[in-house]
Order: sequence, then structure tokens, then C-alpha cells
Amino acid sequence: MSPIRFPNHGLYVITRDDPRQRDSMLRAVDSAIRGGAAVVQYRAKHPTNAIGEATALMELCRRASIPLIINDDVVLADAVGADGVHLGRDDVAIVSARHRLGPDAIVGVSCYDDIHRAEQAVEMGASYVAFGRFFPSSTKPEAPCARLQTLELARKRINVPVVAIGGITLANAPDLLAAGADLLAVIEGVFGEDDPESAAGEFRSLWGRGCET
Repeated sequence: MSPIRFPNHGLYVITRDDPRQRDSMLRAVDSAIRGGAAVVQYRAKHPTNAIGEATALMELCRRASIPLIINDDVVLADAVGADGVHLGRDDVAIVSARHRLGPDAIVGVSCYDDIHRAEQAVEMGASYVAFGRFFPSSTKPEAPCARLQTLELARKRINVPVVAIGGITLANAPDLLAAGADLLAVIEGVFGEDDPESAAGEFRSLWGRGCET
């Protein structure tokens, strides 16, 4: 089977890190995929059954031919055969992640508001870079803010897909896309809604109907 590639644009949904909602997580992710999500990230800081949840998400993503990314945990990504991993400042190095997951793995890197970190990540083989948070976020309320100007610089200087994250809504998303974001990473804007499928569809429409991922 050919490796699933990271898309050039689209909606990047991240699962809610709330153990109380694990039972409904798979249904919500399935709905978001039906609505047009182009990437799914499994984010669970204190999981009770990480292998089981990630494996179930893999089945959903494989059915839709979209990538599953594991937040932080290279070992878990390897164990379930995920398409890649997303690394933060304190996680393992890009080279180490690729060594474990293979040359075709997707490796994303959080770059906060630091264009130089993003350029270094690309030089080291990152598949995509992520900037944020751009707006107030209930997921990471203490995270430092990123600026639209950083996205504008990234558009000129970065040659891999650029992801924006942090408090993204349908109201503020167009500003991020106009500044240079290729993908929008969303948690509450999709999974905090009563109908994740409809919410995902509204986000997807920002790239135009019929866009290929």
C-alpha cells in the first residue's frame, strides 16, 4: 500500500483531550471525516486505552484514505501503524522520529511564533510546520500568542504545508488563510459543536467546494 501523504490544504481536526468523552470520540471523528476533514490527530495526554483508541481511529482514517497523526508519542504511532507524529518543543527529534517510523512517515512540528524554528524543522525533514496559538484557546489557555505576520513570512520562506492552530472559528479562519495558512487545526470549532459533520463541512467550504486534499 502506498503511504498516505499529508495534504496541501484543508481541515486538520484534533481529538478532544477529555477522558469523559472517550465513548463519543470515535462517533465525532467519523462525523468530522464525513464532513470533509483532511487530517485527524489523536491527542490524549492521559489516555486510559491509547492503543485501542488509536487503532480505532486508524480504521476510520484508512477507510477515508486520510492520515492519522499521533500527538507527541512516537512509540504509540509506531505501535498502531499511524501515518505520522506531531512533535512539540520537548518531544523527540525529527531525525529520531523518522528513524523509528520510516522515511515515508509524516512528521509535523510545533513552531509557535518562531519562523526560524520552522525553517530549521524543514531543513531537518519536517513534513509540515504548525504555528499558534492565534486566538484564545481553552485547550492551551497559557500558550503564547502567534502573529499573522508569522504566517505571512512562512508563505514566503517555507516550502512545506503550514498549519495554523489555536482558537480557530469560522469567523476568524479567513484571516489565517489570507495570511498564509494552508491547513487549519481545529478542536472545539468542530468537536465542540452539536453536529461535527456540519461544522467540518462549513470549515471545508473555506477552501472551496470540490477541493482535493
